[in-house]
Amino acid sequence: MPELVTPFWLLGIVGLLAYALGSVPFGVVIARVMGLGDLRQIGSGNIGATNVMRTGNKLAGLLTFLLDAGKGAIAALLAWWLLGEDAAQVAALAAFLGHLYPVYLGFKGGKGVATFIGTALALAWPVGLAICAIWVGVFALSRYSSLSALVATALSPLLALALGYGSMIVLFVALGAMIFGKHADNIRRLAAGTESRFARKR
Repeated sequence: MPELVTPFWLLGIVGLLAYALGSVPFGVVIARVMGLGDLRQIGSGNIGATNVMRTGNKLAGLLTFLLDAGKGAIAALLAWWLLGEDAAQVAALAAFLGHLYPVYLGFKGGKGVATFIGTALALAWPVGLAICAIWVGVFALSRYSSLSALVATALSPLLALALGYGSMIVLFVALGAMIFGKHADNIRRLAAGTESRFARKR
């Protein structure tokens, strides 16, 4: 963890603002704007990019991913620029919690993968790039979005340690634990061989 140099009251304000930003359900907004319906009634009901992709609208899925990643990255970068690394990590955690438990949707949110990736790229870009590479590699082999996210997430603390970002390890462990918790049903389906996978292009 980084040294705590920012006053706790200010860290609290940072956390509240970052949570409010993280709570914005971009997947739901984009689905409605693009005429795809209520995302919570489509596919898995999840508000993230993977479920948006299942509507068949790849542009909507890409925009959702970029915006969900961006809200984590923006929260972390602004806090770091204004106050320092301790505030940046608080902002990253709060934005992530906002995505998982958004106040605007009755605290029923997404699984946090895109926001996690955006946060990693903002706070430790070599780690973020490695996470992306692992995700792509596992997905290319398995065609399971959930498995790709779980493997990349599980390796993120080791990547942080290996690439010289030791102060980020606790944050990555915390975010990763929450991602695994949100993927509990996916893990059970993967174990049972019933998890849905993306078809390979011919």
